[in-house]
Amino acid sequence: METIDKKRILVIEDEAHIADGIRLNLSIQGYEVKIAQDGISGLELWRSWQPDLIILDIMLPMIDGFSILKTIRKEDEKIPVLILSARGDTKDIVKGLKYGVDDYLSKPFDLEEFLLRIERLLKKKTWFKNDNKDNNLEYKIFKGDSYSFGNNHIDFITFKASCAAGEIVLTEQEIVLLKLFIGNKGKPLSREMLLTVGWGYSKDTTTRTVDNFIVRFRKYFEKKPKNPVYFISRRLVGYVFDHD
Repeated sequence: METIDKKRILVIEDEAHIADGIRLNLSIQGYEVKIAQDGISGLELWRSWQPDLIILDIMLPMIDGFSILKTIRKEDEKIPVLILSARGDTKDIVKGLKYGVDDYLSKPFDLEEFLLRIERLLKKKTWFKNDNKDNNLEYKIFKGDSYSFGNNHIDFITFKASCAAGEIVLTEQEIVLLKLFIGNKGKPLSREMLLTVGWGYSKDTTTRTVDNFIVRFRKYFEKKPKNPVYFISRRLVGYVFDHD
């Protein structure tokens, strides 16, 4: 795994042996790493050092991880945050998602999986950068708990939707793409942009993957999937989500 530029990663973790192990393995990959062992110093380093990504434990001295996450999201919606915690029950994961975490990994964890998640999150930081291929638009991710359009309603906390297809449970990948479409209502999104956001340009994905997901969304949310009014194709561009 090669790192073109030296990305900064802040690890907020009070267990020294875990923090040191993370620093060692990330440093080997070419990242610059700093450790904060409590919530207060973690917030101070975040503001002063301006890292590219934060790895965050939940159970911390001074200020707990969820409070740190809420504070960060009030000031910065863009920085990727990965919660790394021994608390891996559904309630904690849902709480983290509600507060704006980008990814959640339970301890103990597989090192290779951890490093791949870090790499993917750093790629996702390009969501918020201008892209000349996409008309220099700045893309946004919808941050709300729910969203309604037409007779469709999506609950982003439970991953459930009431729609033309009935009551369905959405996958994580579908949620990611829906949040991107909703956050950029009315703006054309290229297939390449959707791939970057949804999959980090995995070698196993192609533009056909995006097309297949659009077919799914039309089956879910359109009264007439073959004549869509919400998920519209834009020839030579990609797709646009829109509604009154």
